[in-house]
Amino acid sequence: MKLTFSDRIALVSGAGRGIGKAIAEKLAEQGCTVICVSKNPSSCGAVADEINAGGGKAKAFAFDVSDPAQVKENVANILKEFGKVDILVNNAGITRDNLMMRMSDEEWQSVINTNLSSCFYLIRDLSRAILQNRWGRIVNISSVSGVMGNAGQANYSSAKAGIIGLTKTLAREFASRSITVNAIAPGFIKTDMTAVLSPAIMQKAIDTIPLKRMGLPEEIANLCVFLCSEEAGYITGQTISVDGGLAM
Repeated sequence: MKLTFSDRIALVSGAGRGIGKAIAEKLAEQGCTVICVSKNPSSCGAVADEINAGGGKAKAFAFDVSDPAQVKENVANILKEFGKVDILVNNAGITRDNLMMRMSDEEWQSVINTNLSSCFYLIRDLSRAILQNRWGRIVNISSVSGVMGNAGQANYSSAKAGIIGLTKTLAREFASRSITVNAIAPGFIKTDMTAVLSPAIMQKAIDTIPLKRMGLPEEIANLCVFLCSEEAGYITGQTISVDGGLAM
């Protein structure tokens, strides 16, 4: 099905690799101009270059989304250059796994800042412009860990559960302006983040998944693009799991 996008500007955080890269590419395929954001200028730059080389429209902005000052400055520059942002996908995320009794302040705070606070900073600083448009799509990438919890991931699970609460609240705040806010909760997806797992841990994880395989970044991107389209205008405040049945 061809989805409907009309001259939309989309910002994707964590666009340099994995799920974020797949989302940026899929949105570009639909005709969106994509602003690729990541902390690493070479990674988000490479994704933007690939999109442009393939006939799409993209530009990279490298900044740390966990730093409110950097977010504010770069959002102002983006709005000055593009005039608007219609679609925001908050995908940036890191892991610093450890058991609770061993978790350091830095391991806790860095994950909360990057995975949860970044969503707040980007939405807050873009909200006035999006509200003025009276149309918008916000998709926050949560995780099955935020739905079920996961031993050794108190920081990550808390941040991803917080995203769900943020999503539900903002869906209510923004609904009167035809802005939808939804979350996607991926399960085990083949990315750089899961590639570091040992074969034994990987197999143990797969054994718990009813579909008996890991997901692909493109499978998250497909849902994300749908939620960003005109066709998804009556879906808001939802958290949709894409996890092979893990959390059902």
